[in-house]
Amino acid sequence: MVLLIQPSILSAQQSETGRLEVQVTDAATNQLTPVRVRLSRHGWVIKKLPKEAVPVMYGVWDHADGYEYQPDSSFYVAGKFSLNLALGTYHLSLAKGPEFLEQQYDLQIKAGQVNQQNYQLKRWINMPEKGWYSADDHIHIRRSPREDSLLLTWTQAEDVHVGVMLRMGDFWETYYPQYAWGEKGVYQKKDYLLTSGQEDPRTPELGHALGIGASDKVRYSKEYYYYDKVFDKLHELGGVSGYAHQAETFHGYRGLTLDGLRGKIDVLELLQFCASDKPLLTAHYYHLLDLGIPITAVAGSDFPWCGKDHDKGPPERSARLGNVRFYTYVDEPFNYNTWKASLAAGHTFVSSGPMLNFEVNGQLPGSKLEVSKGTTLHITAHAYGHSSQVPLQALEIVGHGQVLGRITIKESGQSAEHLSLTLDVPAEQGIWLAARAYGNSSQAAHTTPVYVQVDGKNFYNPATAPHYLKLSEKYLGELRRELKKRRADPQYQAWHYRAGLERRIAETRSLIKEMKKTLK
Repeated sequence: MVLLIQPSILSAQQSETGRLEVQVTDAATNQLTPVRVRLSRHGWVIKKLPKEAVPVMYGVWDHADGYEYQPDSSFYVAGKFSLNLALGTYHLSLAKGPEFLEQQYDLQIKAGQVNQQNYQLKRWINMPEKGWYSADDHIHIRRSPREDSLLLTWTQAEDVHVGVMLRMGDFWETYYPQYAWGEKGVYQKKDYLLTSGQEDPRTPELGHALGIGASDKVRYSKEYYYYDKVFDKLHELGGVSGYAHQAETFHGYRGLTLDGLRGKIDVLELLQFCASDKPLLTAHYYHLLDLGIPITAVAGSDFPWCGKDHDKGPPERSARLGNVRFYTYVDEPFNYNTWKASLAAGHTFVSSGPMLNFEVNGQLPGSKLEVSKGTTLHITAHAYGHSSQVPLQALEIVGHGQVLGRITIKESGQSAEHLSLTLDVPAEQGIWLAARAYGNSSQAAHTTPVYVQVDGKNFYNPATAPHYLKLSEKYLGELRRELKKRRADPQYQAWHYRAGLERRIAETRSLIKEMKKTLK
């Protein structure tokens, strides 16, 4: 039997539509709240945007790769939207960063009808109430005053309280311009703000440098490979400096060694999806810490360059603002200056899901604790998660890179939503202490250490210092060999700066020689 349908009837059915009207509020305030939205049908994203979608141009190398849609075809709205849709069943996803519970709904669109939906987004944890404010230190989007309110809606929709917009540079050019720096470049509404920073210098031989919080941009085009000049100027301008990408990619460990041992850097991006789909990479961080060099842990998405789906094509296809972030403790009214002061003090932890609370004798991460030998160190660590969204697996207290205590969800009194661990240990020698937690394969968190000095002696690790000093020499030797190569590839320019870099290598080697005498 063959069923024939007149073309005019089929056309009429296809042209029939219904209307979807959605309003999203924060359950705590009952106010409209910015949110990330994804609308699909039969697994395919709807190629139709509401007029309320908030557009900003973005792309790798500052190209116009995207505007209204995010890389995964989500979009941002300020709290409500409406669309005329063809008849059928649709799937709606709502999200607002890791502290809010994601929501999924199936909706029916019927001919001539309006489907009105009011949703409330609920938190499973409220970190600002505890004094901790999230930040993404690595966002690449060009910014003028026109984009400020639009970009803030984006970061609010991901619940990122501080969005650091980085001007990016290389030997030849700069990208993602920012219209102002320092306080003049701050745009704030309530407890969300945007600020300017820089990822420059960036070279394949020394890694990618970061500058946050300075009152102006810093770039020495004719001395491009002398990162220390940039770092010194950033400090003079009230900023902090460091290295991106866990110092894993672009030989960043060379630059980290060259500048870290000479006391030029403050921060290291410890959590990110650029190098691996396992975002917490600690090797180079522990290297400097065990040599007695304090470094604050930060984290950033590197939007729109990096996403977590490394096994599903280019990672930029899953790029997302705030997919990793760092939290800063601010015990004063939250603003740019109080946040910057707390960042400079090192009161941070990094996270892609789990939340941490860590103290040593009541002192926060980043604190320097001076005690006498034999003093009891009371160490407390708590990890917080959610059974379905951020299911905790383990919590560890780490000292000098070694696990001093570990707890898992299998042990009595512990759960996927809360893990706690307490240690009381005597202070026998200087030590750095930190907490780290794990959820699923892409969810991890790590604090900046508390630095314990005993009888005035530094927190370096005498057991590993010889190894790390030898490793430092290896990295410097690697850099020296690189400088001898006269490369034709225009990306590689370090050999042009051989004399100046070799002076810096010699200076660092002199420090290593002295450290061999003192770090025993």
